Formats: sequence, structure tokens, C-alpha cells
Amino acid sequence: MADKEEINIVWFKRDLRLQDNEAIFNALNTGKKTLFLYVFENSLINDPHYDIRHWNFIKQSIADINKDLKQHNTKIICVQTEVITAFNQLLNFYTIDTVFSHQETGLLITYNRDKDFARYCRNNNINWIENNNNGVLRGLLNREDWFEKWDDYMYAPQIQISYSNANFVDIKTIETLEKNFTTPNLATEKQTKFQFGGTKTAWKYAMSFFEERHKQYMFHISKPELSRESTSRLSPYIAWGNVSIRQIFQKALSYQNENNKRHLGAFISRLRWQAHFIQKFEMEHTMENASVNKGYHKLKKSISIKYQKSWQEGKTGFPLVDASMRCLIETGFLNFRMRSLLVSFFTHILWQPWQASSQYLSKLFLDFEPGIHFPQLQMQAGETGINNLRIYNPIKNSTEHDADATFIKKWVPELANLPLAFIHEPYLMTPLDQQFNNFKLGEDYPYPIIELQSARKKASDILWNLKKNSTVLEENLRILKKHTLSDRNRMLKND
Repeated sequence: MADKEEINIVWFKRDLRLQDNEAIFNALNTGKKTLFLYVFENSLINDPHYDIRHWNFIKQSIADINKDLKQHNTKIICVQTEVITAFNQLLNFYTIDTVFSHQETGLLITYNRDKDFARYCRNNNINWIENNNNGVLRGLLNREDWFEKWDDYMYAPQIQISYSNANFVDIKTIETLEKNFTTPNLATEKQTKFQFGGTKTAWKYAMSFFEERHKQYMFHISKPELSRESTSRLSPYIAWGNVSIRQIFQKALSYQNENNKRHLGAFISRLRWQAHFIQKFEMEHTMENASVNKGYHKLKKSISIKYQKSWQEGKTGFPLVDASMRCLIETGFLNFRMRSLLVSFFTHILWQPWQASSQYLSKLFLDFEPGIHFPQLQMQAGETGINNLRIYNPIKNSTEHDADATFIKKWVPELANLPLAFIHEPYLMTPLDQQFNNFKLGEDYPYPIIELQSARKKASDILWNLKKNSTVLEENLRILKKHTLSDRNRMLKND
């Protein structure tokens, strides 16, 4: 039997781009024949954190890459199975010398998968080279010098990759190889409400932001409707790696000047904070299921399926909360403040555990990034101990950030014809008001499912008292020492 051809493999995960991609650069520099691989893992497809909107975005991203790879007579081979199963099948046809990929700061299921894959590679004499992703470092015990290292990474030249003389497994061979696998169809239905995946689309959003849309960034960032135009909308492209943080960071710097320093400076600062939270999750993976501050493990909340269902369906009787949830369901995007409002309402007003909201929200966020998701859930739930306690008032936020009710009218259309004051607080309508407006509370729109002021006071009293708990205070010191203090001081200094 003839010896099998030896190849290298680039295993794509959350790095779906062809430039500033260290895994690709390293693979092509070996000069060996290279195969690009993406595995649609059944374990992740079935994981309750993910939704079809994520897989469609990934498919669109891969299809976009394959258009560019066509001129080099290759493409990404996409298979639907588990990772080790995929490599076992590939070993029937090739000798695999090295696998190149980026480290993934993901769910526990992906971390365990990577540990299993590392063991598999050792047992099969396969080299596996993992690169840091976007400056996030694995194996850190503390943050000493982390910010400086991240900053150095962001200012370093982007990785320029030449594909002209690359030695790829060709398309015809890949198409023959695909017959031995279950291969998903990369075609997706035309969706107008969700952002479309792919590097080309990512740069369209980026350039429209840097050239024009950023001009109202700081003024509109908290506005649920205006922020949809004035923020970058790059989060899904960063989350799935259609662009690298470094590419966006450097492009933002190139557009920054005295006229827009405040707006683009604030945007750049948020790129830093994004990396901070992902690094935090990388170092405290237990945050997926438990509060990072162990003092809050004793906080017990009663589960209310009724409350949770009303919140999930956008039928709480609080218009801005309901509009935010319905918008998120339909479009996969919501600005930061409204995300915070949803979590605060769930965890404080409804007094439900943040863990009960985690999977539902992750399925809705098109930009679901575990390293952002879990730290932010806990911060908004007030269970870190080190952050300010914020119990958002949905009425105050409604009148301040959606004063003319444009956002509410769009997403809760049953309120659109009411007088403005009643749109923000429909429960204030008397029976005569309802009759005059041909509107009936409890039928056309629900009564509030909870009394707001007493619920806010209950949450505030309990959480402020818990902040004084000895375990919470001890954990505060541990968290600050490990994660936050040096990074925060440096970021404030740099901003």
C-alpha cells in the first residue's frame, strides 16, 4: 500500500477570516500541503447556548471565505460530526503532520473537547500548535503586565498572508473527500433582520462606522433605537472572528483625530474592556455556572416559571423591557444598556437567578461570546462584589432613553396608538382612559407582572447587606488581586 500523503490542517473555530490569522500564516509557512477544516460539532449544535442564527452566521462566513479561496483552487472542507471523529476519518486518507488553530475561550464543553483533542494528537503523533486569540492569554495566574502585553499585541503589525504560492489540497480532491463525510449545506435563507456573516460584510459595517456613523456614538450609545445606527455593530463579526480585534483597533486609530477623539476613543476603550472580560473568563471558567464571588453562592432565589416565561416572551407589562426582548428575539442585537436592563429586571425585579437567563439570552445574542456573556451576566446581576450595584428602573430608562417611544412603538405595536405618557406606563390608564383609547389592559397588553418599587427595594436591601458579608469581602480582595486592579488603573491611565 502506498504511503499516505502528509498534510497540515488549519482547524477553524472562532477565527473565520483569511487575514491577520496566525494559524493560517504558520501552516502556509511550512510549505506543506494544507487543508482548511471547519467541524460543525453535533455536541455544540445541540448545546442549549446555541441557536440556528449562530450556525447560519457561521455558514455565511465560511461561504464568504470560500469565494476568496476559489481563485487559489481550494476551500474549507466542512463536516458535521465531532472533532476527533473528523480527524479519525481524515487519517484514512492522509498522514497529518500538524494541526494549526487558535485557542478558544469558550464554554466548558469546548475546553474539555480541546483537552481530549490534545490527548488524541499525542496518541496519534500529530503536532497541535495553538495560537493566542486576540491577545487573550491562557494559563495566567494574575494580570501582572497583562495590559501592556495586550497593548503591544494590538499595536504590532498585522499578520500579512500571501496565498499566491500556497500549497493547498485542491477543490477537486476536497469534493472527493467530502463524499466520506456528512457535509452541511452552507446555503442559508435570506434573512433581512439578522446581520449577515462574513469578512466582506464586516468591513462594510466597519467602514461606514469609521467614516460616518461614529459621529453620534457617545450621544446615542444608550438609546435603544438610535444606537442601532450609531454604534459599530461589529460585535458578531468580532465574536466569530470575521475580523480580528487588532484589525479593528488599528483601523479605529487610523481614523481618530481631534474632531472625533471622544467618540472613537470611547470605542477603542470598549475594545480593551472586551479583552479584559474574555481574559477574566479564561482565568475563571467556573463563571459559566457559578458566581465568581463565592460569597454569593449562598444567595438563594425562588424559581418562578411564570415570571421567566413572561420575561422570555416580552410580556411583562413593562414596555421598554418587552420591546427590548422582542427586538432581541427578532434581530439578535440589542445595545449594551438594554441588555443590562433585561438582566437587571430578571435578576433584581423578578428576583430570578442569573443562571436561569443565561442559555435563553445566549441563544438570542447573534454575537454570543462566552468570555463576555458570563462576566456581564454576573456584573449586571450584582454578584461580583467588586462592581457597583445597578438596579435599573425600566420606567426611568424608558422616559430618558426612548422619550418619544419610537423603540417601544416599533417592537410593542399594540401600544403605538396610545398617548405618549401611557405608552411608557400603560398600567396608569383608568377604565375611562382605556375606553377612550379603545384599549383594554390585560387583553391588549398585560398588567405588570410585579409591583416595581417594592421589588426594587427588596433586591436593593438584600444585595447591599450581602456586600458586607465576610466571604464576599474576602472574595473581593481575591478578585481584585487576580483580575481587576492593575488592569483598571492602566486602562484609566491610557484613556
